[in-house]
Parts: sequence; C-alpha cells; structure tokens
Amino acid sequence: MEDFILKLVRESIESFVKTGKKIPVPENYPEELNEKRGVFVTIYKKPNKLRGCIGFPYPQIPLIQGLIEASSAACRDPRFKPLKEKELHDIFIEVSVLTEPELIKVENPREYLDKIKIGIDGLIIKRGIHSGLLLPQVPVELGWRTEDFLENLCMKAGLTIDSWLDSHSQIYKFEARVIKEKL
Repeated sequence: MEDFILKLVRESIESFVKTGKKIPVPENYPEELNEKRGVFVTIYKKPNKLRGCIGFPYPQIPLIQGLIEASSAACRDPRFKPLKEKELHDIFIEVSVLTEPELIKVENPREYLDKIKIGIDGLIIKRGIHSGLLLPQVPVELGWRTEDFLENLCMKAGLTIDSWLDSHSQIYKFEARVIKEKL
C-alpha cells in the first residue's frame, strides 16, 4: 500500500503543477484508503529542504481523498512560491498518515514534559483563535528536546514560546505513519 500511496501522491502533484487541476479518485485502490484519517503531504527539494507541507489533522474525509487534496495543496503552500514544473525532478515526497488527535490531560502544564514522546508524538496546540501543529518527525530532524518542541509549537501557532505553560492552552497528541520516497 505504501507504494500505491507514494505513486498516487506523486501523480497528483505532477498533474496539479502541470494542469492546475486535481486528479480524480482512481477507480481501483486499497480498501483501507476509504478510512477517514488525517494526512499531511510534505514536499522537499533535494537534498532535504522543505518546499511545502499541507494537510488535514483530523479524520474528516476518506484517506484517498485527503491524499489528493493535500498533494495539490502542498504545491501552493503559502509560505513558498508555487511549485513549478521544472522543479518536479528535484523534489521528494513524504506522507504522514495520522491517528486521531487526543487531548493530553494534565493538572500541571509541566506534566507535558513527561507525557510527550519525541519521535512518536506529533502535537497540536489550541488557545483562543490560535492553533499550530508539528508532525512527530520534526523534533527528531531538528534535534529538539521536549521543551524545544513545545516552544516551537507555540511559535508556529503565533503564541509566545511559554504559552504551553498557560492553563488556557490545550495540547493534543497524535502519531503518524510516515511514508517517504527514496532519494
């Protein structure tokens, strides 16, 4: 199934970049892709430079549809210029299929430091109108400790770095099955 997912995402990205249109859902695909799952598609420019990452943290649509939607959206991540056709041979793709986010319950926010597992847990923070998400592989790639992970999560949400210590902040964790193209 991993090969199917990578092929679908690659085809979706290439089609969107070349035509501006999303591909249709294929007629034949693995049945488990009908399950509603959160998913993120990350595009890297070789060797390992982020070029786009878009997705859906919550299981609201079937995975097959989420893969196509996230693939085309990652081509136009607002943090970057739209992906161009001439770049297609210089990119590689990573797909993260998520478990449903669950609220981490704590009495004291310092308990987060013991309840979050680097390399296993991805995080979402919510506070008022602010929210941010970091995938589980991010702190591993950047060599972060748990506190660094929480601080960067807060910054991603547009909050102060210590907002994770505020009792009004809610932090959710999820896991991801990561599927990567080979370099």
